[in-house]
This record gives sequence, structure tokens and C-alpha cells, in this order.
Amino acid sequence: MATAHPPQQHQVKAGTLSSFPLAGPIAQWTEGQNAVETQVPGLTLHRWETPTDPTSYFLGPSICLIAQGRKRLMLGDEVFIYDAHQFLITSVDLPVVAQIIEASADKPYLGLTLSLDLRSIAQFIVSNEVPPAASNKDRLGIAVGEVSQPLLDAFQRLLGLLDNPEDISALAPLVKQEIAYRLLASDQGARLRRMTSMDTQNYQIARSIDWLKDNFDASIRVEDLAARAGMSASAFHNHFRSMTAMSPLQYQKKMRLTEARRLMLTEHMDASTAAFEVGYESPSQFSREYSRQFGAPPSRDIKNLTEVTSG
Repeated sequence: MATAHPPQQHQVKAGTLSSFPLAGPIAQWTEGQNAVETQVPGLTLHRWETPTDPTSYFLGPSICLIAQGRKRLMLGDEVFIYDAHQFLITSVDLPVVAQIIEASADKPYLGLTLSLDLRSIAQFIVSNEVPPAASNKDRLGIAVGEVSQPLLDAFQRLLGLLDNPEDISALAPLVKQEIAYRLLASDQGARLRRMTSMDTQNYQIARSIDWLKDNFDASIRVEDLAARAGMSASAFHNHFRSMTAMSPLQYQKKMRLTEARRLMLTEHMDASTAAFEVGYESPSQFSREYSRQFGAPPSRDIKNLTEVTSG
């Protein structure tokens, strides 16, 4: 029997920022709403007035900032806790469990998520002189880093564009380039560089994850995925786990369950139809694994989600 290991928590010491200017704009644009897709492509604002239950979803390449409140995010046995002093960066699609742990009506949780275009960042590195990043050998595709004042200033300018939407198409790409520059120069710069370099094994794993996203309903063999990545099966398995904190088959299972949940919630499919749609042959196996993943059987989980979103 495998030995259980306690979750590893990742926290960063609080920095010394002159202020937290993002709270005001986020509060303004999220009044009465939990999430707002803004006119700036890839920028989503969040607001919660109470702590939340753990929620499972896939988080793509992105940077997440908190202006007020506190959040816990889990990937396998890894636990990340961060607040307004830290950012969370994800360099590959990962099945995470997130929970707002500090929020109230008087001081709601206020945060933002900005999607990262890794191809654009790779081109930016090639075309510009970017300061060398501190060495970081951790290959996990997610981490917390310390928010710097220049990074905070750049996000303040990005939010400021929401007041002048006619400026977004011209200026948002420039501000996003500055954000990429600040991230590349941060304590997580080495992680981001590895993900944008076509010569690294991290890049090959990322491409395999892209393939899995498009073919999650297919039967797969690790040997076939490894061959696609130009690695041995053992090397591929080890690198995949070091980046995602799970095996390729575990990753595929979480992807299937997440997609089935979406199909039931948004396409109004019944559980059996959704199960077959994402590649399950046994509805009973689907129901068991769904309950383990989301904490309730499919019908009850979807009913709870529908009640939350409608009320």
C-alpha cells in the first residue's frame, strides 16, 4: 500500500507594495456579479462576498491576482495559498480545485485572471532583450510568485482601459507585453521561459496536453503519447507527472469528468449520454468517478450547480 503524503503548501512571504489599487476598479466592474468577462480579451474579474466550497475546473495558462481576500488552490497533493501580495501563474492547462477562504460582504474577495498567450510571449522573448531570470528547476506547471510594484502598476493600467473601451484594441496588447516582461523578470520567469521554448521537454509535454484536450474521449496508451513527444514511456510519464502532479491517465480522467459536467450543465444532457459522449463505456463507473471528483453524484451535483447559478 502506498504511503500517504501530507499536502505540500506553497506560500510566499508578503512583499512591500505601496498600495493595492486594483480593488476599486474590480469592485466597480463586478457589482452584483461573481464573474465578469471584460472587453479586454482574456481578462476576467471576480467577486465573492462569502467563502466558497472547493470547486473543480481546468485552469489554462494564465496569471491570477487578488486585490482583496485570500484563496486556496490545490493540484493533486500540492496546495497553493495566496492573497494580494502574491500572483498565481499557470503555464499549462491543469485540473485544479479552488476555494475562496477569505471574503465577506464588507470586504469581498476581489480578483482577476488574465489568460497568457504563450506563443506571443515566445515571440516577445525572441524580439526583445529580456533580463535573465533567476534559476528555478521546479517543473510543476503552476506556482505562486511575489507581486512587484511594476507588475501591479501594469495591471492598474490594463484595468484603466475599461473606462476607455475605444483605447483597448490599440493599447491592451502593449500593456500585456509589459505584463509578460514583468513576469519574465520575476521569480517565476524561468518557469515561463521553459514553457515557451520549443527545445524543452516541458514544451513537448505541453503539446501532448493540447493533443489530449482535443482527443480526451479516445482510448490512449502512454507509449503512444510518449512517441508523439519523442520520449521513452518512462521519461514521458515522469515529466508529465512533474508538470501536472498526476499521470497522463489521471489527467485524461479529470478532463473527461470536467467536460461531462459542462455537457450536463450547459447542454442539458443526462448523465448516461454525457458519460458516453466523453468516452466512458460504463455509466456506473462514470457515476462513481464523478462522485469522487465533485463530491456528489451527477444528478445531485448538477441540481446544486443550477440552484447556485440561478439564485
